[in-house]
Amino acid sequence: MKTLIVTGGTVDASFAVSYIRQQKFDYQIAADSGIHFFIQAGLRPDEVLGDFDSADPRQIKALRRDPGIVFHQYQPEKDAVDTELALFLALERGSSEIHILGGTGTRLDHMLGTVRLLGFAMERGVPCCLVDPHNRIRLIQDQTVLTKAGQYGNYISLLPLTTQVTGVTLTGFKYPLHNYTLGGFSSLGISNEIVEEQAQIALSDGILILVEARD
Repeated sequence: MKTLIVTGGTVDASFAVSYIRQQKFDYQIAADSGIHFFIQAGLRPDEVLGDFDSADPRQIKALRRDPGIVFHQYQPEKDAVDTELALFLALERGSSEIHILGGTGTRLDHMLGTVRLLGFAMERGVPCCLVDPHNRIRLIQDQTVLTKAGQYGNYISLLPLTTQVTGVTLTGFKYPLHNYTLGGFSSLGISNEIVEEQAQIALSDGILILVEARD
């Protein structure tokens, strides 16, 4: 099951609607003020969750009128942010692929936290990405193949999530690497480019943040 989560960061409505139409999701979850996007776009989430501290009460009331939407309300004082709760829910529902919109914006702390949350899905073997009009962000710990035709943006950046990532080998890129160790205090992996029809990222140990960026 392919699942969409829309959370309470910055959501470009025009981009999001186009992305949803293109991706054709099976299940949709609104996290807190992600509710606003669904109402604005005239779309219906399957489930809604959060403490609703940043959601419009009128919009919550409007969605509650639909008996087919499942609501989960939490106290504001909790140990998990709404995006994390939404990710847990998506995995509980048996998602085989998860896309998160609204996970970027002005709150850098929330964005960094959401990037780390991608690892919760990765540990369970479920592909999960964070997407906005300019970036697609994933975590990788195995060999990964990218195609020039299928890349999200022109620039590929690789940042270590773990303290270091060993055995990094890049082929098909403008700046190749062979059996390199990427440490946590380096910008070496920023702004690479695919120069062949297919590019490959291999590593021995560790986890990389893979950012496909549009300028």
